[in-house]
Amino acid sequence: MRSVGAALLDVARSVNAHGLAAAHIGRNEPLVVVSFGPLETRDYRLLFNPEIVAIDGENSPGAEGSVSLPGIEVDIARPTGVRLRYDNGDGESTELALTGFASRVAQHEIDQMKGIFFLDKLSRLKRDAALRRYGKRARLGNLSGQGG
Repeated sequence: MRSVGAALLDVARSVNAHGLAAAHIGRNEPLVVVSFGPLETRDYRLLFNPEIVAIDGENSPGAEGSVSLPGIEVDIARPTGVRLRYDNGDGESTELALTGFASRVAQHEIDQMKGIFFLDKLSRLKRDAALRRYGKRARLGNLSGQGG
């Protein structure tokens, strides 16, 4: 799984993503990369076998996007904080509390790892509207943007 992790890091860096799940590179592995740093920079960490073990805080809406749908962002309600358990690159179990944007990114990528796409959290009406916006942007050749 380390080679998948290296590939995932390379892709995250190349697209300047806030996070990625192994599914983004066609792998069905329990692995995500998440940036824990400030929004302006990237401080990537590989999380092997990540799981959310506790939720902290109220649900709060926030903009989310994906490298799969560049330029499209929608508000998704998520808890403001989580405690994660994951294995690091040496196979050691680690726990970490995250809040704010890093918490949102970790939740988003762990969902993606489990096969839950961020648009699945929207009503059908909002999901369809986002997909129509993406289709229009694609037809116009305007797919620049970033997401996670």
